[in-house]
Amino acid sequence: MFKIEGSARLAEPMAVHSSFSIGGPADLYVLPANAEEAADVLRVCAQESVPSFLLGGGTNILVSDLGIRGVVVDMSRLTGMQAEGSLVVARGGTPVSDVAEYALARSLSGMEFAYSLPGSLGGAVWMNARCYGAEMSDVLEYVDYLGTDLELHRYSMDRRDWSYKRSPFQDARRVILAAGLRLAPGERSGMQAQMLSHRSDRERKGHFLHPCAGSIFKNNRAFGAPTGQLIDSLGLKGTRIGGAQVAPFHGNIFINTGDARASDMRALIELVEKDVRTRLGLELEREVILVGDWE
Repeated sequence: MFKIEGSARLAEPMAVHSSFSIGGPADLYVLPANAEEAADVLRVCAQESVPSFLLGGGTNILVSDLGIRGVVVDMSRLTGMQAEGSLVVARGGTPVSDVAEYALARSLSGMEFAYSLPGSLGGAVWMNARCYGAEMSDVLEYVDYLGTDLELHRYSMDRRDWSYKRSPFQDARRVILAAGLRLAPGERSGMQAQMLSHRSDRERKGHFLHPCAGSIFKNNRAFGAPTGQLIDSLGLKGTRIGGAQVAPFHGNIFINTGDARASDMRALIELVEKDVRTRLGLELEREVILVGDWE
């Protein structure tokens, strides 16, 4: 075994690590101090056949009321950035908004779209986060990651691997450690105005009013309207199961009104999916991922 410089806790409630503020305990929660320690923890888990789950910013996940079996490895201490000309290199645990602010301070444009987007850079890369007409793959040059062999590898950007909210990292278990973002010189006041506009838009839409995971479902252009509008057209805004509710202000944001359980939120998601399928003949695709023991 080895000594943990970070921290490790038994039966850690995952509700405090989830943007939904929902989730039962992890058998063991580990917060590695650095990438090397994270690799060591994952290596021991693999050797001992103990399941492990990588936790980023805690957004876009719904953790079971029963919690997560095995080890949760929280990557949030793997932070830091540096600029090499127009290339910004950021570690995977860095909040994505911090990356946008860092680029702004250096008049480097390209990350404005991600300002006020919740979650970590690693999570944003993993899901190819998209908003305001731009996505992570637009600025991505390379990704440093741990492969299935738990050795360091570098992925070089290939547009053929990426699509709407899809990345090649969703197809295999690879641990995103850092990303190189190729930005461009920009005019700082204009960049800042755009970032503040995005923040105001999210506030106006109610993204920060209650614990939530942002959009529950992806948009599909073939459906002819954003998912939130489709859900609203069925009169589902405000629908509630237990403490889980389709936000009264946005059809594609589901909120924890204060005492929601994961089972409530899952039931609400399934209810909306079924209603859209039955009444509109459309199959929604989730953004939120079910995590943990749902047995």
